[in-house]
Amino acid sequence: MDIAELVRIRIHHPEAIAEAAARRSRRPLIDDTGRLMIVAADHPARGALGVGDRKMAMASRADLLERLCLALSRPGVDGVLATADILDDLLLLGALDHKVVMGSMNRGGLQGASFELDDRFTGHRPQDIERLGFDAGKLLLRVDYDDPGSLNTLESTARVIDEMAERRLPVFVEPFISLRTPEGRLRNDLSADAVTRSIAIASGLGGSSAYTWLKVPVTENPDDMARVMETSTLPAVLLGGDVGEDQEGAYEKWRGALQLPTVKGLVVGRSLLYPADGDVAAAVDTAVGLL
Repeated sequence: MDIAELVRIRIHHPEAIAEAAARRSRRPLIDDTGRLMIVAADHPARGALGVGDRKMAMASRADLLERLCLALSRPGVDGVLATADILDDLLLLGALDHKVVMGSMNRGGLQGASFELDDRFTGHRPQDIERLGFDAGKLLLRVDYDDPGSLNTLESTARVIDEMAERRLPVFVEPFISLRTPEGRLRNDLSADAVTRSIAIASGLGGSSAYTWLKVPVTENPDDMARVMETSTLPAVLLGGDVGEDQEGAYEKWRGALQLPTVKGLVVGRSLLYPADGDVAAAVDTAVGLL
């Protein structure tokens, strides 16, 4: 990975990013398989650099880009979800041709911050996704009934869904019911009832749901997923999260949920890019095989 060359281009030819976006070969969001396999790498912009017990695993940009390029080169990988800085690098590297490109939209709720649930839209705007010829946007919607910041996020999320629908651009909404631990840390509730409520809330946002997808976790008890996913007719993908050492357990959870009629794919990041055994290609290939 020639970081010096990327820096040189950014200094002397910054318009190269827009030029690369303009000539990028595009493809449909969903191809003939009817499935979607997206690698996620939008964590750093929220200050979330850890993977398992490695607190700064995602801190090296050269290392992250190498892992992303490897993952994107594997058969069956449809595309990538990331923030502008990472997608700009991948455009310059020529890694996004014939790939689905999803822009990450709200990164303002920094990990561990007192304002984490007032999750401002500090990433891609709908007009940016349209201008760059990207294929979709993604936003995170965490709702804590005890935190008024969640109301700001709900309202701004609804307006972004409207703006994306006006442009006929898909938007992937990742909803959670969240709460604070006694120590003040934010925790997502993955019980069946909580995930059901989060899906119901997310599905009803905005003036149109025509272009809305859901990005959902597997519930604590994977057997609950069938009834949970009955909450909405919106198409959905499963998120990965930080699975730690239990990679095989994560695969099993995903395998079962992928059989449900509204679940159309996976959007997974850290567990594939930073697997415990270090074999990115094997982790990605295994995930693709689940589809």
